[in-house]
Amino acid sequence: MMKFRFRRQGAEPNRERIRHDLFAFSKTVEHGFPSQPSALAYDPRLRVMAIGTKAGAVKLYGAPGVELTGLHKETATVTQLHFLAGQGWLLSLLDDNSLHLWEIYQKEGCSHLEETRSFSQGVLPCRPSSDTGSITRVTVILPTSLGAVACLGTEGGAVYFLALPALVLLEDKTLFQNEILQSVPNDYRCGKALGPVESIQEHPQDAGRLLIGYSRGLVALWDQSTRTVQHLFLGNQQLESLAWEHSGKNIVSSHSDGGYMVWAVGGSGQRTQQPVMATIPYGPFPCKAISKILWRSCESGNPFIIFSGGMPRASYGDRHCVSVLQGQSLATLDFTSRVIDFFTVQDPEVPEGGFENPRALVVLVEEELVVIDLQTPGWPTIPAPYLAPLHSSAITCSYHISNVPLKLWERIVSAGEQQSPRLSSAAWPINGGKNLAQEPTQRGLLLTGCDGTVRFWDASGVSLKPLYKLGTANIFQTDCEHNDSLNQAGEEEWPPFRKVGCFDPYSDDPRLGIQKIALCKYTAKMVVAGTAGQVLVMELSDDKSEHAVSVATVDLLQDHEGFTWKGHNRLAPRNGPIAFTPGFQPSVLVQCVPPAAVTAVTLHSKWNLVAFGTSHGFGLFDYHRRNPVLARCTLHPNDSLAMEGPLSRVKSLKKSLRQSFCRIRKSRVSGKKRLNAGSPSSKVQEANAQLAEQAGPPEVEMTPVQRRIEPRSADDLLSGVVRCLYFADTFLRDAAHHGPTMWAGTNSGSVFAYALEVPSQEKFSERAVEAVLGKEIQLMHRAPVVAIAVLDGRGNPLPEPYEVSRDLAKAPDMQGSHSMLISSEEQFKVFTLPKVSAKTKFKLTAHEGCRVRKVALVSLASAGAEERVENCLACLTNLGDIHIFTVPALQPQVHYSCIRKEDISGIASCVFTKHGQGFYLISPSEFERFSLSARNVTEPLCCLEVSRLQDTSSTPKVQQANGTHVPHNPEANHSPADSDRSPEEHQATFSPGSIDSPSSSMENPLDTTGDITVEEVKDFLASSEEVERNMRNASEDEVRPAGILIK
Repeated sequence: MMKFRFRRQGAEPNRERIRHDLFAFSKTVEHGFPSQPSALAYDPRLRVMAIGTKAGAVKLYGAPGVELTGLHKETATVTQLHFLAGQGWLLSLLDDNSLHLWEIYQKEGCSHLEETRSFSQGVLPCRPSSDTGSITRVTVILPTSLGAVACLGTEGGAVYFLALPALVLLEDKTLFQNEILQSVPNDYRCGKALGPVESIQEHPQDAGRLLIGYSRGLVALWDQSTRTVQHLFLGNQQLESLAWEHSGKNIVSSHSDGGYMVWAVGGSGQRTQQPVMATIPYGPFPCKAISKILWRSCESGNPFIIFSGGMPRASYGDRHCVSVLQGQSLATLDFTSRVIDFFTVQDPEVPEGGFENPRALVVLVEEELVVIDLQTPGWPTIPAPYLAPLHSSAITCSYHISNVPLKLWERIVSAGEQQSPRLSSAAWPINGGKNLAQEPTQRGLLLTGCDGTVRFWDASGVSLKPLYKLGTANIFQTDCEHNDSLNQAGEEEWPPFRKVGCFDPYSDDPRLGIQKIALCKYTAKMVVAGTAGQVLVMELSDDKSEHAVSVATVDLLQDHEGFTWKGHNRLAPRNGPIAFTPGFQPSVLVQCVPPAAVTAVTLHSKWNLVAFGTSHGFGLFDYHRRNPVLARCTLHPNDSLAMEGPLSRVKSLKKSLRQSFCRIRKSRVSGKKRLNAGSPSSKVQEANAQLAEQAGPPEVEMTPVQRRIEPRSADDLLSGVVRCLYFADTFLRDAAHHGPTMWAGTNSGSVFAYALEVPSQEKFSERAVEAVLGKEIQLMHRAPVVAIAVLDGRGNPLPEPYEVSRDLAKAPDMQGSHSMLISSEEQFKVFTLPKVSAKTKFKLTAHEGCRVRKVALVSLASAGAEERVENCLACLTNLGDIHIFTVPALQPQVHYSCIRKEDISGIASCVFTKHGQGFYLISPSEFERFSLSARNVTEPLCCLEVSRLQDTSSTPKVQQANGTHVPHNPEANHSPADSDRSPEEHQATFSPGSIDSPSSSMENPLDTTGDITVEEVKDFLASSEEVERNMRNASEDEVRPAGILIK
């Protein structure tokens, strides 16, 4: 009897297996540009590059889809990265002066990245009575071309040699400064030290000879076999960097005065005091140092001289530039952020007497990666298929569209290609590795809104590729006029600056900021709403045009008196025709009054309607007839803050204190009432709590104790903010007739339902749309309404407009009774329609102690049975957890910890996809992608073919604890070097996609979206069996009996 009473109603006997086939949480890949990059390396044989960050992350990139990610155990800045060419080894130097070796190895057919060894420079020998810490600090690393030895230059001027990959110090090869000073003339020595080692370069034709440059300006050609100085170059300027000319007959040195010198390499025992050529490219006035220089030979005759820095100190000292010089051609590439490093791409093997002929120049700056085509006249930019700077302008909103039709996709791609005619058509030069992931089964678009622009991204696969950029600033009269001519240098300007890259740190008028986006993928209609109450209705056009934009004004205050808007002014639209390029072009501008930021927007292209809401109310607009249909004010008499705007600071301190004391007094009174031990209700609650703590039989599930939630006051500020809007064809007036409806939910827990009279398509121009208030619902606890959805007779969400007519979805069940799902910040509740009587509910705040932040209805396909698809409700809370419920029964299924609760911006930026994936910002420049589906997963699967030297070292590997993804099968298909790894090392193995982001640094307190701690890393180091066991236990703990959902 007790079993029957407490058993879950409607529970399937094999529900646990079904749940296992439906739900699986994983963080799969990071889209965008690494936050705070600090180091760059390139492997010319594998054709892959590596980027290190200030948070200790190492990321490898090759062909599109080839990505590997690793994370150091130490949270320290990666200062240098160096590949052992072609061997799949990578050296990293951290700012704590430790050296680490990374290995690319194969497992289960895919490549993975793992840290295998580390070396502390504290054990380096040095002269007695010297400061070991500073003397042995590594300044430069050079892995030799054979990959067997790494040369380490230090602050003390000594050069050490490490055997690779064992990281064993070769003490007999150590080169101290005194050996070099013996060959230096007395008049040059002057009793001074040579300074730190600034550069070490291997002779291009003889690997046994090293070019060593010291800070003071001395450059020595050292023969390792004879341990003698073959040539001395007695420079008198502080040295910054060195580079060989490919034949080995000349070297070039760059210096702190902004100049560079070319030196001829002579016979043994020579000393050269004067260079062949010395120049200060941007002189004669004082210039900044040239921090790095490259010399690349070219078959056309004139070599490439490429260097960073060297700008005139007084006039352009704040510019971030890389200069490309070939003969008389000079381009000063001007970036908007600091240059980290650069390299050129050319064939790894150049025959003797041949030419390097660089194909591309790759420049890493703080905020983006730029690649220049060196073989096309004019040196245009090559568009990057990944590492796109999402934060070209700060992201203010995101919107995802699944299953984009091919025709719309091609039109958007075509519009984007016409926007950048000056880009190079050359292939992407960093194309190493092989992408093993299957081609995406559907096309996905991710739209991001910025300050006046909407960017379209290809989010179908691992690489997030930019497709199209939509600008709205040209529709309004703003102080910042966009002029492309400013980006190009004039004919007489010196230096000949050329703006490159797309990162723009300067914001235009903040009122242009995009707040909400809606797009109909079947009709190519789009709505973009902004900060100043502007709502733009746009349509995709394949041709450029010039037309005027119709302007309509909707007063949301209506007849309410006594309210005065104290915020920003509206944006003034341009008068007359405006030229538009192919792409989305505006047809109507709807201006909300007062011009507050738009908080909700929705579009129904079949009815030609757009609904929008602000902190003052909501409106309905017919964009076909271009006239307003409805305007409703939702302000409460105490909503004074809604009239102040986001930039106003006129709130009364006296009023704030009064409200605070009122809340404290109210909480004390309610607390005393709850603590009254003599009341019968308190005794019942205490007995229930004790009963819940007792362990019962396994098949008995007790109703959990619910938290007491105090109703919110109607006097709360901003209670009139419209949180969600929704269109549906459903039953509102009676159960026999269905028709178009519009629903609006507010911050005070109010829901307004309107019945719409929409004429047929033939009579759109003759009859106007009419709206009549049908229902008005007030939630008991006045919690903000986050989302509204209508379910058909089978409990499925209603399809999108045109989805059924194009045979892309089943027709909704219009015979059975419909139901309405209202998601508030505290609970989910299902009502029957048209009576609007409560059917079932789940009190999330009472049960879990959290509040709802994001909600979406997702369709999850089973990994076991392909024909099984379930519609579920996915919810992200303010604690960063994701909960999944069945629909319409609202039975909890699983819940996962996704985002740190301190990461407020990450939680606010989260967006779910229709098929159970999602995105959220882990830094201003990166999206983390995650999946809730066991079947629909987008993660990098790639392979890199390496050919490395035989590792005969018996040095034991250091145990590591820095993995970010637990392998699926730790016992299968190990790399050749796995035999001597400990179990802990196996747990440290890296997957191509990281689980938690290491992409944010503590140096920037404002960017708190991606911080990572040692504890967080350790949380991901459990074995796969332990993870599965914990997941199973968590799933069982979260299952609630259906009886508690209906009150």
